[in-house]
Amino acid sequence: MLRVQHISKTFGRLQVLNAVSFCGEGGQVVAIVGPNGSGKTTLIKCILGLVHPDSGAVFFEETLIENEACYRRYLGYMPQIGRYPENMLVGQLFEMMYDLRNDVSSTDDELLQAFRLPEIFHKPMRTLSGGTRQKVSAALAFLFNPRVLILDEPTAGLDPLSAEIIKEKIARQKENGRLFLITSHIMSDLDELATHILYLVEGKVVFFKPLPELKAETGQERLGRAIAHLMQKRQSS
Repeated sequence: MLRVQHISKTFGRLQVLNAVSFCGEGGQVVAIVGPNGSGKTTLIKCILGLVHPDSGAVFFEETLIENEACYRRYLGYMPQIGRYPENMLVGQLFEMMYDLRNDVSSTDDELLQAFRLPEIFHKPMRTLSGGTRQKVSAALAFLFNPRVLILDEPTAGLDPLSAEIIKEKIARQKENGRLFLITSHIMSDLDELATHILYLVEGKVVFFKPLPELKAETGQERLGRAIAHLMQKRQSS
């Protein structure tokens, strides 16, 4: 479904991505993991078409995405920090998105209702807490039934109930053949949701493998310990 092929990106003298490659298919939840500055955000922006790699390519359904903006209709994106017009009412934001995507025959309003967002449609975006902005971003990401969902720290800043609502939503949509790319510093969430782990260090792919394989290889049941064990083993070899 989504294929990233040898993409590299530099900003000035800093090499942020170095020949990154992986493939994601429907029904997978790929956790993009790595230390700060490893290139996770730049990789996501390359997939979204917001950053153009210096070399390499990104393919969606075997079609090169470069100069093909229409592929974005199949993507849902939840940023870590949603930036919206501060004076716009919550309801106006959703109305605008419905108007922009009038080519979609059906929408997924489940999170919109689960988070009770229609009750705050009269409020300006500037008055919302960080957690409520996250709920708005999550509802927008799923709204138009995308085939690929890119979620950047999806549970950060959410109360436990709201975090569980999102995690349950991801699990159900994975079973419906959606592909998820998720970044998170909350290893317990990734342990619960991920099917595959893409680990980056200094813009390079250290490994990309199924989570059960990673745990079997390291003999560790927890994702965080499995990654630490594998990295320590690599450093000592």
